Amino acid sequence: MSIHIPLPVPTHPHEAAPPSALSENEQTLYDIVLKHFSSTDYTLPNVNQEKAALIVDEKFWLSYECLLRYLRATKWDAKEAIKRLEDTLKWRRDFGIYDIITPQHVEPEATTGKEFLFGYDTHGRPALYLCPSKQNTEESPRQIHYTVWMLERAIDLMGPGVETLALMIDYADKAKNPSIGTARTVLNILQTHYPERLGLALIAHLPWLLHAFYKLITPFIDPLTRLKMVFNPVINGNGLFRTAAEAEAWSANSASRVFEPEQFVQEGWNGSQPFIYSQAVYWEALVKLCEERRSRMVVAWHRIGGKVGTKEWEVKVAVRDETMNVQVDTENVLAENGQFQS
Repeated sequence: MSIHIPLPVPTHPHEAAPPSALSENEQTLYDIVLKHFSSTDYTLPNVNQEKAALIVDEKFWLSYECLLRYLRATKWDAKEAIKRLEDTLKWRRDFGIYDIITPQHVEPEATTGKEFLFGYDTHGRPALYLCPSKQNTEESPRQIHYTVWMLERAIDLMGPGVETLALMIDYADKAKNPSIGTARTVLNILQTHYPERLGLALIAHLPWLLHAFYKLITPFIDPLTRLKMVFNPVINGNGLFRTAAEAEAWSANSASRVFEPEQFVQEGWNGSQPFIYSQAVYWEALVKLCEERRSRMVVAWHRIGGKVGTKEWEVKVAVRDETMNVQVDTENVLAENGQFQS
């Protein structure tokens, strides 16, 4: 039987752990950034004063982990981290993250399933699939809006302790690349405004002709991102692996497996999930899943304190625990009514 909806966020990801303690110097630098954005009279610089104050969505975005991602990306330069954070805050407004890029706006890009979210790797990272052969529109700003919208939805589906995603690109079926200009624009957005969000990029069925394209864009990819790119990964009955050597050496106690078979799709990837993209079913399910999860995270954020620097870990753990309690309550009700089978 085929599956047409995304998988729920795992309640027990393998390596879920709270953020590590900072060194004394790191804590000092973090406190500088936090104090800057936590000031009661803080306003975004070079912005119309009527709109310069941070909105709730922006304070929610400025989490403990977010500030640290920008500090690490700037090699712990607090002044530069503040500048980059403010640049991203302004970019998110100008680009339309909070108003223009809605599900209704990008849905025409989604009809063929050229991008979809499904499953999680062994680190709990949501998998974002890109299928260039299913491109259904001409190059336009909306194409880029759609990619960013999907990235935002992947972030919605990151569980406790998860800050990165797994990118799955399938070049089967004579897939075409975007233009160099579009590729550079997307790369610039990812590297500038989503630092440390890519955990791994798996690129399958890459024909030798397309290696030239990657050689052309490689100069625009930062060195750390290049290290996360895996071309033509190995897939067998045990799952998905980076290399043939890791696949051959794998055992039940090994940590080398990237995906368990039941967490990635059959089509194009030979996983065990018979997922088939159906716009009529998948789109509504994804939008509902993400909107409900984000709403619950915002409620938890307000309950915890609702301020800049709140830990994503605490927010997501609260939502996870709430979800698990609901599941247990449902199972108990079914058991009481004789409808639950273990």
